[in-house]
Amino acid sequence: MTDQAVDTDGATAGGAVPPPASAPEPTGTQFVGRRRELKELRADIDRAGLDTLSGRKAPRARVLLVAGRPGSGRTSLAEELARRVADAYPDGVLRARLTDPDGSRVPTERTARELLDALGVPAPPGAAEDDLTEILRDALAERRALLLLDDATDAEQVDPLLPDTPDCLVVAVAEGPLTGIPDVRPCTLGGLDKAAAVELLARAAGPVRITVDPRSAESLVEACAAHPAALVLAGGWLGGRPKAAVADLAKQVHDMPDEGSPLARVFAHTYASLPAPAARILRFLSLAPAGHVDPHTASALAGCSVSAARTTLDDFVALGLVRAVDSPLPQYEVPGCLVPLLKARTESQDRPAEIQLARARMLERTVRLLQSCRAVTEPDASAARKKLAGMPRALRFPGPRAAAEWLSIRQPALLAAARLAVADGELDTLARRLMAALVRALVAHRGTEDAAPELYGIHRLVLDVAERRNLPREQAAALLNLADLDAQTGRTQDALARYRAALDAGRAAGDPYATGRAMESVGGAHQELGDWSRASDWFGRALAQRLARGERADAARLYGRIGAVHTYAGRYGEALRNWSSAVTGYRKCADVAAQARALSEMARVQEYAGRPEESLRTCQEAVELARHAKDVRLQAALQLRLADTLERLGDPAAARLHRGAAERMLGEELPQAARLESNGGAAPSAYEIRSASSED
Repeated sequence: MTDQAVDTDGATAGGAVPPPASAPEPTGTQFVGRRRELKELRADIDRAGLDTLSGRKAPRARVLLVAGRPGSGRTSLAEELARRVADAYPDGVLRARLTDPDGSRVPTERTARELLDALGVPAPPGAAEDDLTEILRDALAERRALLLLDDATDAEQVDPLLPDTPDCLVVAVAEGPLTGIPDVRPCTLGGLDKAAAVELLARAAGPVRITVDPRSAESLVEACAAHPAALVLAGGWLGGRPKAAVADLAKQVHDMPDEGSPLARVFAHTYASLPAPAARILRFLSLAPAGHVDPHTASALAGCSVSAARTTLDDFVALGLVRAVDSPLPQYEVPGCLVPLLKARTESQDRPAEIQLARARMLERTVRLLQSCRAVTEPDASAARKKLAGMPRALRFPGPRAAAEWLSIRQPALLAAARLAVADGELDTLARRLMAALVRALVAHRGTEDAAPELYGIHRLVLDVAERRNLPREQAAALLNLADLDAQTGRTQDALARYRAALDAGRAAGDPYATGRAMESVGGAHQELGDWSRASDWFGRALAQRLARGERADAARLYGRIGAVHTYAGRYGEALRNWSSAVTGYRKCADVAAQARALSEMARVQEYAGRPEESLRTCQEAVELARHAKDVRLQAALQLRLADTLERLGDPAAARLHRGAAERMLGEELPQAARLESNGGAAPSAYEIRSASSED
């Protein structure tokens, strides 16, 4: 059967790396051949399935399978099919690659999250695979979308992603059949037919040379076995040598020693014609994370300048060795069919120490770029900006917007670099620096909440390294960060287990900060679960540590947390004693605003305890302190509380005065102030406490 190839800019052969799930459909491409296969695939969409023949409604999406070896044009055929039927799927085309360029399977959890991101559907950070695939199926249940799942290894990768609706269509690309998914007829690809193969060669090499010597062109097609990727390389080689004869190239490919596949033979011929520096850069591209390359990556891997790396990458595009990506920044992808060939050259021609040094250079360059990416968000006079000024110009960003754009575009490669660095096991120090820099850059540009899914994955990698290297301090930090994200998404039991593990790691490291934060967080988890006794006990343990270390501000805050727990439990006497201690602590720290908030909570408890006169006096004292602290919102909230208390005491006139004062303070913000007051205004939530600790 025949194949096809695409790309008018540099002849990308079938089997090229597909765009990510969130990328728009490729534009500016032209399709060659494969008319019969396209006709069969389109007919297969409307074919009556086994369910229809038995009188049952199809419960799931129809699955079309394009099967073929890498480089056979399977991805390009799937993309062309998606382009032609896209109008029938108004909710869009979603793309995901199920195998990394190094041949490892992409976890279903990661694929499901990529597809959900493309749909704009939020998913909790750290959610399990089953939860994510269920969210994905629910999101697609009311949509009419097309899923293009490229480079699938087996049915186990595809089946969890299938929509539970016949209104969606799935186009899977694999090397062989997907045994286990019913009612799937593979469209198996071989080489191109002669006419299409000659046309593809003409596009890559230039039409004149092919037209004037058609027999030599056919001979070259035969030498390449009409393999699209091999033809693209052959055409690229001819395109770079205007005086070379097509017949000579056909003879050279025919006479080459048996290198295995036609693609391997043509690649060997192209590789042999490269200058030594370019050949070295090409070999090391096999080390690029997830096959994503930019000039900085190539420069660091090969140890050359960024400008030289970019020039060489552009030369590789013309030769068909890499593919330029449509992006605001110079980006390239290594075709998946070439990665094994590049790896084989690297392993045979470069010493292991050289390969490891190249990886180290790449990670070090990535760390410095991430540091620059974060530093550009800091104030001009900050130490980070001063350090940034001392970096080479090639590593500096012109401003925060440019840095944010770079981070967004390079994020898949950056996350892949972190995963590869951890899996390597030999560069753990650089891996830890990379992950720390990546976390800081993501938080600086996107914020903790928006970047939570990515942060969760990074913290898990940090934990892997910490456990492997027996680093209890870093283990505690990773566990605390993971537990915080679990707590934010309502997985309180999971968070509790991780907080306890962090406490053990903190004790093993002799880290008082980690142990104190873990004890307080354990208390917060018990509070969230409504276990007031355990919550107050753990807060008390954390308080004892803070008092022993003379940390007055944290001790005052913990008195408040204990007071809040006793309030929830209805133990108002204990609550008042702890809030009183909190007030005293804040007064000693000269924190007037915090003292006013603690008094506000104390007044609330007094009212709960049936002591409205005491509550009134305490609230008035809190108002004075809030005024001294210039906290207008707190003043307004306290004025509203005074009004409510005075109404209950039978003094509506005074109540109106206080309510009017609140209205004058905030005007349109009064509803928010009322909500703040009704929610307990001053007391920070458990998450706020954890966030503050994280920032410390």
